[in-house]
Amino acid sequence: MIGVIDTEGDCAEWIFPADPGAVRAARAAVRERLRHWGLDVLADVAALLVSELVTNSLRHATGPIGVRLVRPDAVDGVLLVEVSDPLPDPPRERVAELDDESGRGLQLVAHAAHRWGTRPGASGKTVWFELSLP
Repeated sequence: MIGVIDTEGDCAEWIFPADPGAVRAARAAVRERLRHWGLDVLADVAALLVSELVTNSLRHATGPIGVRLVRPDAVDGVLLVEVSDPLPDPPRERVAELDDESGRGLQLVAHAAHRWGTRPGASGKTVWFELSLP
């Protein structure tokens, strides 16, 4: 991990280097924070989707990868998860063939998340998704 921006309060943010160890580190950080918030029920799916998005960032972008969690509140009841990287191009959802070894990450995000999308940033893009509380 390059740095922890903040893990107090209702938001947690980390920056990971663009290397394969970032996937495991991001998963662990997300799981730990969700357990700390008492949201264990979302930990498995959030960690899986974060690992897919961090993997996409590793494959297609260079530079640090940001991960941000925003704790659900009583009004909206959704966990917001964001993964940012320096590549400005939004990811493309594609249909993977049965024998393809990649290409299913965004399909998984679209299927498992309440909502998801992308937005441009000052120095790249952010892919975000929301998970509803059960």
